[in-house]
Amino acid sequence: MAFVRKKADLTPIVDTVFSIVAAAAEDKAANGPENVTDATIGSLFGEDGKLVAFDTVFDHYDAIDHRIKAAYAASFTGNPSYRETVWDWVLRDKVDLCGTVIAATGGSGAVSISVTSFLDEGETLIIPEIAWGSYSLMAHENGIRCETYNMFDGDAFTLSDLKDKVNKVMAEEGRAVVVVNDPCHNPTGYTMTKEEWQELIEFLNECSEKGPCILINDIAYIDYSYDPGHSRDYMEAFNEISPGVMISVCFSCSKTMTSYGLRCGAAVILARRAEDVREAEIVLEKKARSIWSNIPNAAMENFTWTIRENREAFEAEKQKYIDLMKQRSDIFLREAAACGLEVYPYREGFFITLKMENNTVRDAVHQAFMDRHIYTVAVNKGIRVAVCSLPLKKAAGLAAVMKEIEESVLKR
Repeated sequence: MAFVRKKADLTPIVDTVFSIVAAAAEDKAANGPENVTDATIGSLFGEDGKLVAFDTVFDHYDAIDHRIKAAYAASFTGNPSYRETVWDWVLRDKVDLCGTVIAATGGSGAVSISVTSFLDEGETLIIPEIAWGSYSLMAHENGIRCETYNMFDGDAFTLSDLKDKVNKVMAEEGRAVVVVNDPCHNPTGYTMTKEEWQELIEFLNECSEKGPCILINDIAYIDYSYDPGHSRDYMEAFNEISPGVMISVCFSCSKTMTSYGLRCGAAVILARRAEDVREAEIVLEKKARSIWSNIPNAAMENFTWTIRENREAFEAEKQKYIDLMKQRSDIFLREAAACGLEVYPYREGFFITLKMENNTVRDAVHQAFMDRHIYTVAVNKGIRVAVCSLPLKKAAGLAAVMKEIEESVLKR
């Protein structure tokens, strides 16, 4: 006798991140943290090995009245002040389109309600071949299929396979929904150029003559761009979308504010026509109401206060860690190039990914790393190294050790 729904997938979930994080923690407890290299955690850590929680964020959060923390939000679409602040923070006057903001439980909540609002069961979500694993989980749990596209042709970025997959799905289903995780792609750290974005928008405009095209732009890591003054410049291309294209920009307040467990984010919906935005808003707000009802009131209030009243100090504190992360990535990339350790094209962000075309080899190398007390995360066709949590002293020399281990596995 089964009590769950008939179409439920009863295969236990295996989280490739948290299980390895736990293994690394056990190793550190047994052998001492100084003898373990932990490059698993997708959160910002300081040089002291501790999670970073910005003082400019949490000093004010701690002072918020308990009743504000306890209260429901003003609406399941989000507090009006929060929605206005998200619009301004995310878009920075780069976009002149009709739009709305729906509050969500982090960037993941924004992506999830976008996927399930734009696709019916049996339809197809188009995602990167190397990607955050929850995209496919969100699709699978809602009876949505996935089609993957290659981001890279050798060592160069390419849009050709994405175009092929969009054309294929459009021909079969009459609509296309595609996820682009940019800037600071998880897990490769690639960031598209303005020219690449312009090419993508032009293609979606052409494709929309055959049916609706929806772009889900996951910007979870945008606020850790190494060039924060220009991190939104690519959004200017959004102004050229045709009436047949809609964009959902999925923002993670959790990442931006170093408040990963305080689930707060938003979906910013953009389109040429106000009536299309309103139609999408109705569907997304029903999703929000039916799944989480509303998101933490104090998280929204704190984000709004920080951006409106304490922005300069907040951005200065955040910049210190952006600079630190760039130092870490520079060390690793320089040493990887020197020893011949292959990585996917990296520009900025939390992660660098080792190139592993064969997943069987990847698994063997990944295990060999752990045997040497080096903890990373296996992803499709690669091994993710979290420079966001890797102290400088651990980053130095790591690439050469990884190359040595990789070569020893290949000789077996």
